[in-house]
Amino acid sequence: MSHDAFIYDAIRTPRGKGKPGGGLYEVKPIDLVTNLLEEMKARHDLDTTRVEDFVCATGEPVKEQGQNIAKTALVYSSWDDVTVGAQLHRYCAGGLDAVNTVAMKIISGMESMGVAGGVESMSRLGMGAGGAAAGDAWVAMKSYGISQGLGADLMANLDGFSREDVDRYACHSQRRAAHARDKGYFDRSIVPVKDLNGVTVLDHDEHIRATDMESLAKLKPSFSMFNDFGHGDFLKFKYPQIEKVECIHTPGNSSGVVDGASLVLLGNKQAGEDQGLKARARIVSCAVTGSEPTIMLAGPAPASQKALDLAKMTSSDIDLFELNEAFASVVLRYQRLMDVPDDRINVNGGAIAMGHPIGATGAIVLGTLLDELERRDLNTGLVTLCAGGGIGIATIIERV
Repeated sequence: MSHDAFIYDAIRTPRGKGKPGGGLYEVKPIDLVTNLLEEMKARHDLDTTRVEDFVCATGEPVKEQGQNIAKTALVYSSWDDVTVGAQLHRYCAGGLDAVNTVAMKIISGMESMGVAGGVESMSRLGMGAGGAAAGDAWVAMKSYGISQGLGADLMANLDGFSREDVDRYACHSQRRAAHARDKGYFDRSIVPVKDLNGVTVLDHDEHIRATDMESLAKLKPSFSMFNDFGHGDFLKFKYPQIEKVECIHTPGNSSGVVDGASLVLLGNKQAGEDQGLKARARIVSCAVTGSEPTIMLAGPAPASQKALDLAKMTSSDIDLFELNEAFASVVLRYQRLMDVPDDRINVNGGAIAMGHPIGATGAIVLGTLLDELERRDLNTGLVTLCAGGGIGIATIIERV
């Protein structure tokens, strides 16, 4: 017997700059997670004996983020021992895939309530901290693997997007994020991070910054070095029409490196009623798909179309879209392919302005989407992300 999977709440930490000296640098990843577990329990007077599972994603599941941080955080918290935990890794798609995994268990009837989310401390564990199979030289050669940033530049070249195009989008993201922050649109979801003495460490997203086209134009491309390393020449075997990749992505039009965590509470109807919870939205459909792995950033459109097909919907049925802003060209391509206008996508800015804590981002943007649907009194939303290796993921939600 199938059940609906409802979202009862979605919370997150602020996003701190992902470097030594950033607002969350002194906070261990497990404390980012535990802070959210305790807030979710307190906010809803949650009987955690009824919460069966916690799936937590990380982009670097090693060292202080490794060895099943989900279950370790549960044991470290005041939650009941009955809740089990699992760690998930699907690159940048992990946070949303964690939500989808718990949702599918609920829909199948195998579980009635669970939590899902992710965590990433990029200041303490940088990208690549755990090594990677794809980093092996022979594997990279055989699979035409290149830097993800150079893949974004390649995609922009193939699609005809200029440096001015991607900078203009970046300005757009920063302005929207600053406006949303100033108006308090993120306040419902953000849980301030506190230390062991209860002192607030960080209560706002600290990556948002004022900028303009003139300032962005002064920034040097971030991924030109990979052309010099030979990635550009290597690409000619697969894309002979590209004489040389023109590098146009910079720190100003790419996602920010930040720390953060996210948590979503899901359950079926009966589980919510038993705990006195009011459902905020229903998971309509979810999908993952693979796409061209060298560019590796083209998955959101086919994943979204797959989710739409499963729901028997079209893009015109979606009120708002949230697409993780890994790079500006990712959003520009998606808008073109899916025919999504500016006023329906990333309406409160995105990762270019606020940053992309790899494992946490998917669940963060799901919560951002839900908050905005409620604020505007709209009904349906679609959240989607690209991920390493050519992965795309998408989830459609509907308010109830």
